[in-house]
Amino acid sequence: MTRLGESVRRATALLVQDLSSDATVRELLQETGSRRYLDLSDLPAGEQAELIGARTVNVLPSGDALAERVAAAQEAGRGLRVKLGIDPTGADVHLGHAVPMIVLSRFQRMGHDVTLIIGDLTASIGDPSGRSEERPPLTGEDIARNLAGYGDQVRPFFDFEQVRLRHNSEWLAGITLPRLIGILAQVSASALLQRDDFRRRLDAGHGLSMSELIYPVAMAIDSVEIMADVELGGVDQLLNLQMGRRVMEIHGQTPQLVVTLPLIEGTDGSGAKMSKSKGNYIGLSAAPDELFGKVMSIPDRLVEPYLRALTEWTDAELAVVTARLADGTLHPMDLKKVLAGEVVTALHDLDAAMGARAAFTARFSRRSFTEVAALPEVSLAEYGAETVTTVLTKVLDFVPSASAARRLARQNGLRLVLETADGQRTETVPEEDALRTLAEVVTERADGLAGTPDSVYLKAGRKLARVRD
Repeated sequence: MTRLGESVRRATALLVQDLSSDATVRELLQETGSRRYLDLSDLPAGEQAELIGARTVNVLPSGDALAERVAAAQEAGRGLRVKLGIDPTGADVHLGHAVPMIVLSRFQRMGHDVTLIIGDLTASIGDPSGRSEERPPLTGEDIARNLAGYGDQVRPFFDFEQVRLRHNSEWLAGITLPRLIGILAQVSASALLQRDDFRRRLDAGHGLSMSELIYPVAMAIDSVEIMADVELGGVDQLLNLQMGRRVMEIHGQTPQLVVTLPLIEGTDGSGAKMSKSKGNYIGLSAAPDELFGKVMSIPDRLVEPYLRALTEWTDAELAVVTARLADGTLHPMDLKKVLAGEVVTALHDLDAAMGARAAFTARFSRRSFTEVAALPEVSLAEYGAETVTTVLTKVLDFVPSASAARRLARQNGLRLVLETADGQRTETVPEEDALRTLAEVVTERADGLAGTPDSVYLKAGRKLARVRD
């Protein structure tokens, strides 16, 4: 079994346990967090392509082509030449910027050669992708200032000691007019104008400069100069990356493969991508408590896309928690806390993540369930002699059958919550206790407290009932 396979096996054993438990979550974060440094060079070519493809929007021309390119490079005793271009357009970096760095790190740990192209010259033109108007060009001072902090902010996701850094001014500043015209003569103007953002601007009567039309070609020359095998970029960069393939063909080179990555949605749930200008971003330089709190503020529907884009979890592990959410054995809040812990662990460390988790719980998770209106109730005087499974099936109608109740308990989805003046204490009810009487289980758990609990609740997955005397 590969090193990654062993890690997935260990993590999966934790993912079926009680993810409201600090001890379980700490062990899980230790396992998944360590993967950011895991040597992936023992993965066969097909598994490498599969791991990369699972986190992308496009692999062009295909995932099979990526596997074939990896296998050919391995046979030649070299790694793929993998390229990511960075235009230094801002000094603040957010989680959205980390997405390509995470995939780039996987390539790096698979043994491939990574080159970061600092687009100092193309930044002076301005990437028009997704813009409704021409972007003002950056000055040399702007570029230097923005680059100064970029590396430090994304360093937790990527090993800069094992990367080539190139500035595209090295070759673009000296490009001759005959060479540029020779390339442009073989590039269709209609292909450049196919961009949706260009068409929208032209339809609205806005201007479109020649420099913007040339931008994708200038970016493509970067790929020619380093003879790239693979280029990464956001899905909004697809046409630019495809231009790289075309210009490499013009130069008689084997066209690069194109890997496009998702643009993660911002924290406000509006559907807009994460952006500083929209205020819906999570900065990489934020303190642990702030990071944890901002992740906890996202809508539940974004938890899975964030786990997919920002962590080292595999599809198999995501399938485990998705199934648990569906059958009610995992609460969305518990999974979101795990996600927040993953982000803080990556940007700080495990102790900082657990500290932020504890601080968040102290602030927000100790609200009494007595504040929740219209909870169903079960009386110990009336039903205390019934087994927990009977209460769940015939009294509360929380589950359809006794076997379903036992399965819920087996998957750590059955709990007692005891409230005292000091807060809440959650006790998992194992399968064997589900077959005991409700009164026995409640009394046994309550005896473990320093005093008599103020309130007791029975949780079955996401469903909650108050237990009264």
